[in-house]
Amino acid sequence: MKKLLLFFTVLVMGIFLFTACGGTSDSGETTANPDNDDQTFVIGVDDQFPPLGYRDESGEIVGFDIDLAKIAAEKLGMDLRVQQIDWAAKELELEQGNIDAIWNGLTITPEREEVMLFTDPYLENEQVVVVPKDSEIKTVSDLALKKVGLQSGSSAEDALTGNPISDQVQEIVTYDDNVAALQDLSIGRTDAVVVDLVVANWYIKENNSDYVVLEEALAPEKYGVAVAKDNTELQEKLNAVLDEIKSDGSGEEASIQWFGSNILYSES
Repeated sequence: MKKLLLFFTVLVMGIFLFTACGGTSDSGETTANPDNDDQTFVIGVDDQFPPLGYRDESGEIVGFDIDLAKIAAEKLGMDLRVQQIDWAAKELELEQGNIDAIWNGLTITPEREEVMLFTDPYLENEQVVVVPKDSEIKTVSDLALKKVGLQSGSSAEDALTGNPISDQVQEIVTYDDNVAALQDLSIGRTDAVVVDLVVANWYIKENNSDYVVLEEALAPEKYGVAVAKDNTELQEKLNAVLDEIKSDGSGEEASIQWFGSNILYSES
């Protein structure tokens, strides 16, 4: 009888612990989407992607894309929830419904369009090569026999591997985020880093880094917001909101705050 009572006690305690302890990220946010309702707009971000989305000194995720998403959520009459995700698993996060959208400097590519729906572009960008000022690397062809760093699963990886020079580099060193890649460049673990131009410019300015961006870019690109492949309703709503953000001045204001000028994409 005592053994049976002990079994049920352990079972009840186990159920309580299981239900009380959900998976959390290092920020204390739940990794699943508990706000799966019509009133909360959950976006997935890489929290090491300044100035589009990153953690400030207090640990809060801030950035240009975060500000745009806040404006969009307000126009949609929804609450915004920013969720840190593993960037390499972003497609899976969207597919499993853990997030409603990926909004964090996501480049529109044909490969991604096969598994996700994109809004119209809202920002133009380039994949560029960053090197120390005293580097002998002056052009993309100079990357031959060099170690090149970049973020794993990023469009920087696509840009480099899609260029003939990728067959000539000594090694491609991958990182979880762009900041780590740029930090390693300063201590000589790599000879160059391929990264988004908006990230490179921000990092060099904020850190007073002794880096330069090569004039020759690897690939032009456009950023869009991604939603699940079958969520055409949300795609259409976000397109309408982005059009409004571009026309009513709210997007321009955010752009000037973060970049010093209005760099929002416009087809006109």
